[in-house]
Amino acid sequence: MAEPALEGLIDALRRLPGVGVKSAQRLAFHLLQHDRDGARRLARALDEAVEHMHHCARCHTFTGLPVCGTCSDPARDARLLCVVETPADQAALERSGSFKGLYFVLMGRISPLDGVGASQIGAAELLERATDGVVEEVILATSFTAEGEVTAHALSQALRARGLRVTRLARGVPAGSELEYVDLGTIAHALVDRR
Repeated sequence: MAEPALEGLIDALRRLPGVGVKSAQRLAFHLLQHDRDGARRLARALDEAVEHMHHCARCHTFTGLPVCGTCSDPARDARLLCVVETPADQAALERSGSFKGLYFVLMGRISPLDGVGASQIGAAELLERATDGVVEEVILATSFTAEGEVTAHALSQALRARGLRVTRLARGVPAGSELEYVDLGTIAHALVDRR
């Protein structure tokens, strides 16, 4: 039988997405055997983040301030509001360097099978934010999964009902790919959404 402290570490690591028992064991053994300083640093960083990070009052991303740096940046175009599912999605868009507007992070997506509805992902807060008199266009940048499509559809209807211009990220054939290897659904959407 393993030591309780080791079991606790493995169980804690298993809470991470995509980490099963074997991966958690491998991580735990690595930290304990090869990188105890890294383990201490990880523990301090997690403790610090849990203690000091919270949701931005405007966009709901994670920040240590009442309003995040993006929302408080006067150079951002407040007329454009991009809706994403997670802070990771926001970070990906920011890395692209192509969007200069503001964000709203849903912290999830509608998933009827999991009992997640519009109220659990902050739809009311989004509608309030989008109807502030400044926002002119809402860009729905939810994923192209079934849940992401349901989320985009529901939000699009609610936003349009309030007179807002609503757009959706384009989708299509990835640059550098060969058509014979692209899935049929992507090809079909690329044909429909062609320019």
